[in-house]
Amino acid sequence: MTFKTRFAPSPTGPLHLGHAYSAILAYEQAKAQGGQFLLRIEDIDQSRSRPHWEAQIYEDLEWLGLTWETPVMRQSDRTSAYRAALDKLQDLGLLYPCTCRRADIEAAASAPQEGVSQFGPDGRIYPGTCRHKKVNDAASDAVLRLNLEKALDLLENLTFSEVGPLHEGTHKINKSNMLRDVGDVILLRRGMNSSYHLSVVVDDADQGITQVTRGADLWEATQIHVVLQRLLGFSVPAYHHHDLIRDDAGKRLAKRDDAKSIATFREQGASRSDVYEMIGRKPLVP
Repeated sequence: MTFKTRFAPSPTGPLHLGHAYSAILAYEQAKAQGGQFLLRIEDIDQSRSRPHWEAQIYEDLEWLGLTWETPVMRQSDRTSAYRAALDKLQDLGLLYPCTCRRADIEAAASAPQEGVSQFGPDGRIYPGTCRHKKVNDAASDAVLRLNLEKALDLLENLTFSEVGPLHEGTHKINKSNMLRDVGDVILLRRGMNSSYHLSVVVDDADQGITQVTRGADLWEATQIHVVLQRLLGFSVPAYHHHDLIRDDAGKRLAKRDDAKSIATFREQGASRSDVYEMIGRKPLVP
């Protein structure tokens, strides 16, 4: 089996040093394994994605010395693939429409029970208000959620392999903990043709990704993705969650922090080697 990993940025702002680290690490892994490094543009949120940010992604990565196969997969072109996955989950009776707004969910969680998690990898844990609803009765502004309890009832031996040093080993997903700490995640968002959790799983499967290389901030989301992979009949790739690049205050970098963007460093006269040194990697090319 050919080793394949990927870098999958969203064109919603400039790439920063954290993106550079993740992309370069994935590229190095692919080269070391004699495999493939793929680039994917995660632009399902068309309200925030911009063509000039996508163009900047290509320019920054080329400047860093990275190359990738073309054509590049773009999520905005993949509505039919996501629809097929949703249809399969619906055939299993695992989806339901939800019309709750953020304020509704906040109100439902206003009196938290002691020992009950309030936030998970998908934000505030949904209390299940709309779980009784049927997809066929969905309002036009409804999102679609996964009935996690029903989904977990269909699955056994939920495990995945982590090859990164932070959590290296085989991990077994605890169903009770997942129900408590994750809840019914959204698989189809308003105004989109998918959600992050669904699209990343479908895209990784269609690209034949054998190792997902990404930041440690997505560690908790991995259990969601493994559940979806198993439900949809996909192979479960290995995972490598790496440390995050942080600012001087210890806060992880965000796209709104232009001062740490690759483009800004370039404009200030930094060389490729300078950027590699900032993230603790050796330059791929001079």
